[in-house]
Amino acid sequence: MAPSSNPSRIGVDIGGTFTDLVWVDEATGAVRVGKLLTTPKDPSQAVEEGVVTLLHEADAGAGAVRALIHGTTLATNALIERKGARVGLLATRGFRDAVEIGREGRYDMYDLFIDPPVPLVPRQLRDEVDERILADGSVLRPLDPAQARAAITALGAQGVEAIAICLLHAYRNPAHERALAALCAEILPGVPVSCSSDVVPEIREYERTSTTTANVYVMPLMARYLDDLERKLQGLGVPGRLYVMMSAGGIATPETAKRVPIRLVESGPAAGALAAARSARQVGLDRLLSFDMGGTTAKACVIDRGEPLLAREFEVARADRFKKGSGLPIRVPVVELIEIGAGGGSVARVDRMGLLKVGPDSAGADPGPACYGAGGQEPTVTDADLVLGYLDADFFLGGRMRLDVEAARRAIETRVARPMGLGLTEAAWGIHRVVNENMAAAARVHGIERGKDLRGYPLFAFGGAGPVHAWHVGQILRVPRVLVPYGAGALSAYGLLAAPLAFDFVRTAPQRLTAADWGLINRLFQEMETEGRRILRTAGVADAQVTVRRSAEMRYFGQGHEVDVEIPAGPLTAASLATITDSFEAAYRLLYSRTPMGVPLEALNWRAVVSGPPPDLTITDGLAAGTAAVPAAKKHRAAYFAEAAGYVDTPVYDRYQLDPGARLAGPVIVEERESTTVIGPGARVSVDTHRNLVAEPAGEVR
Repeated sequence: MAPSSNPSRIGVDIGGTFTDLVWVDEATGAVRVGKLLTTPKDPSQAVEEGVVTLLHEADAGAGAVRALIHGTTLATNALIERKGARVGLLATRGFRDAVEIGREGRYDMYDLFIDPPVPLVPRQLRDEVDERILADGSVLRPLDPAQARAAITALGAQGVEAIAICLLHAYRNPAHERALAALCAEILPGVPVSCSSDVVPEIREYERTSTTTANVYVMPLMARYLDDLERKLQGLGVPGRLYVMMSAGGIATPETAKRVPIRLVESGPAAGALAAARSARQVGLDRLLSFDMGGTTAKACVIDRGEPLLAREFEVARADRFKKGSGLPIRVPVVELIEIGAGGGSVARVDRMGLLKVGPDSAGADPGPACYGAGGQEPTVTDADLVLGYLDADFFLGGRMRLDVEAARRAIETRVARPMGLGLTEAAWGIHRVVNENMAAAARVHGIERGKDLRGYPLFAFGGAGPVHAWHVGQILRVPRVLVPYGAGALSAYGLLAAPLAFDFVRTAPQRLTAADWGLINRLFQEMETEGRRILRTAGVADAQVTVRRSAEMRYFGQGHEVDVEIPAGPLTAASLATITDSFEAAYRLLYSRTPMGVPLEALNWRAVVSGPPPDLTITDGLAAGTAAVPAAKKHRAAYFAEAAGYVDTPVYDRYQLDPGARLAGPVIVEERESTTVIGPGARVSVDTHRNLVAEPAGEVR
């Protein structure tokens, strides 16, 4: 039979341990899912292998693939591991150390030995140029071309592989930065350059410099990777366009990604949050707690009003994983996620105090957990889950990868049980419980910081390990129910297919709103919209399909932090002030439960998100509607549940045989190729119309 020639799309999400792929036939809605170990030394190798396997299993032709949408943590890993380019920095005279001085506050005021974030650019590679632009954009001191040439030449002599340019107040007037970029191209041809006025044109010197240096630090790496991936796809005969997921949830072309790769740092996790939000809207829920646990980390995201929360800044490469301020600040919009150092590959160990610790270090894909049989000796969360009976050694990845139970037992016995004087089962349950408590605690703090009571948020679990742990995490958080979507193990790849082409822009123009220059503000919004439409037009999006969402970062005069406020469409005038004020006060009251009286408002940054239409993602799973009858369990196996004080003979069901309307009672295990759902005793489990597993406590959650 000839391969299908229907148009299709592929989503690819590269994680620290596994690479997930989803192929969708756009004509029929048919789906195929693939999952294989990530190849850390060359991530594109796993993508290439996965695409070949997926097309073969789907009996589909490569020539029919219309688009491949890609999410990757490559940029994040390069920043964490310090494996980027050798970067030089050009700054205004007197300001080269701003990136090292950082903020006034210490991230732990009681620790005298804290390690401050180490800049990506060492001091000997930071040079200064003679120029000065004032806060209003006027030129106090013109750029000295001769001195600038000498500074660029000196950086070249030190072997820099990329250059960041960050001049004082360049967000108001980029002329000097652009002149420097032209000189760099002339003196050091072929050396990548990033200007702060292009990467993050907004106020705050430290954050702007840190973001610009991080952008150019990963630029050569990402350019090589994307070029290599495009070549491999062409070699496979895939004619469709490659797109890349951005951290804020939109997708962009490789050309844009190569220019501002720092916007890719949270691309894979963002796709998972988008998929969770889409699922929430499908089932009529306006809020969820998205819980994505893979092989390396777990991520939680609050979904409110059907959309994931967004942040304007985050940190990478923290010196202390759980302390804000200990990492490098990156000032770009991102889906707001709390990342927990806990995944299936998280390593368990006994510390110097004799206490059990799990993570944040991970066995990753190479060598992986001990049970992978690839040389790993350290006990991990996956090893514990296998020993506890939650995983089937013969059905991991649908049977494509057999797990070594004895290796898992040896690792836990040697490294945890004996040092702590515990039995094997006690040690394995300790690992499982500790990681659940860690994830629940981090999620609870994340919710509290945003004024959210997570007891009212259903837990939506996905990722390869998420459904294994979701029930117990949900019990700790006291959530009303736990939902596990169909295809949970590769849900982030589904999210990639549901994302629109989009890009966001920002301009700094501080304005006291009672005396605002509305003409200037309208020009800034028009400038951002025009640039966004131009980018989307080059990607084939018609102007009529473009949507623009506008916002401002506002605060009461004298405050140090801003609140995001939606700005109405159309030209703004003094008459718009009342509407904008109402929106700000509603957002402020939601955060702080009060608003001060008689304090004027000011806006600092003006933003626009310019988006194409979301793709029409109609997916059918190829299964009949069914009769809601519960099929016979495919097997039983002993699984440990603390509620039952031991191992319980637990029925194991095939996820693909459970139709909408089916009802089960815990304890129960439900297996699909890419993940396993474990539900404890005392739970009611049902399958809804979208094939989500819905688990609810029969009584009060303990």
